[in-house]
Amino acid sequence: MRPRAAMAPDDPRGSTAPQLRQAIGRVYGQQRDGALTNGDLFDHLARERLIDRDELHRREPVGRSGARHSLTQRRLRWYQQDLRRMGLLERDPARRGVWRLTGEGRRQFVRPAPKTVLLAFSTDLGVALWGACEDVFTGMESEIALALTSPPYPLAKTRAYGNVGPQQYVDFICKTMEPIARALRRGGSIVLNVSQDIFEPGTPARSTYLERMVIALCDRLGLHLVDRLVWHNPAKPPGPVQWASIRRVALNVAWEPAYWFTNDPHALRSDNRRVLRRHTERHAALVASGGESRQRRYSDGAYSLRPGRSFSNATDGAIPRNVLRIGHACAGQQRYKEAARRLGLPAHGAPMPEALAEFVIRFLTEEGDLVADPFAGSCTTAAVAERLGRRWICSELVGEYLRGGAMRLADASGFELHDDLTRGLAQRDRHPTWDGQQPLLLEG
Repeated sequence: MRPRAAMAPDDPRGSTAPQLRQAIGRVYGQQRDGALTNGDLFDHLARERLIDRDELHRREPVGRSGARHSLTQRRLRWYQQDLRRMGLLERDPARRGVWRLTGEGRRQFVRPAPKTVLLAFSTDLGVALWGACEDVFTGMESEIALALTSPPYPLAKTRAYGNVGPQQYVDFICKTMEPIARALRRGGSIVLNVSQDIFEPGTPARSTYLERMVIALCDRLGLHLVDRLVWHNPAKPPGPVQWASIRRVALNVAWEPAYWFTNDPHALRSDNRRVLRRHTERHAALVASGGESRQRRYSDGAYSLRPGRSFSNATDGAIPRNVLRIGHACAGQQRYKEAARRLGLPAHGAPMPEALAEFVIRFLTEEGDLVADPFAGSCTTAAVAERLGRRWICSELVGEYLRGGAMRLADASGFELHDDLTRGLAQRDRHPTWDGQQPLLLEG
């Protein structure tokens, strides 16, 4: 039999790499000292049915020598190395064959226990909760006017805040949006800022996960697609580097989509008068002169200019187009990052600019409406909703992000940083094996 080559990290059979990397980190986080031998790690993964035990122990010839190895074990060790390169995992210098979580790894993988929701901070208008979004929003009684969020992108390289791959992303989004869709008021909106720059492995061809996500949200949750808002970011870094800068077969990207859904397109609560743009001086002069003096017909009569009638009425402003030109540089995000650094906390690596959140919230809600963000991150949605007089609720799995984001609302009326968060983070620092269980959180 011809020896098989070892499965490379980008082998199609490794399409669940992000999920397995997350699962590996989670297994380490469940241990009392955050450490495991490889044998114990493999056993945990097999017990959770994340890997097949028979495949784990099956040995096959590899390479020219034909030496027999377990391809599954080799793949899992590659994922360990990925976590090591990300600064989340390290070898235990005192114990041979043992790996352990780093301090940053403990922050990422040691989280509140399943079904545990803890109070992080609150204001007179809103509340931030530490826990999984499906646990926060399931059974929610208040009606949500708008859910504005930027879920983790399905990147091939896992970010510190965690993400799932393109093949699992549709189910992931539908699962997290289902309780929110149930709580959405009639004519309410869900806006998802996601990435179009997800590629088929090893090629410059883009994944069709976005198209599948849109269809699934409509078919499974009964939502309707209202628009695809284009967030044009002129300051976006060059990329994709491999295909645009190195291979030169693609163009640099400059935009991301924000998909706008509703549960009832006949009852939309949006109002473009809340986001009118200031007229240009040229347009104002045209209106002041009595409007168009020309007579023109365009597109076989579909559009025409009529003297004295076209552009002759003064209006409060121009209706925005659905292409929003907003750079990612943001003073509010910069203040958040500086506050996080002063507190010795990691800052979220993919924050949304406040200008984007402000446009969406103004357009789709009124003062007093409830705005939700199930993936709060640096708490941009909460901070902007607070400033605009909207009620808000947000959830986040990483307590450090909530602690840093809380500083953005520290001056808000009724602000309170709750013991659930402060004690939990303090216990985590003193007890690296803290698993988020309530008794430890409340002791003392």
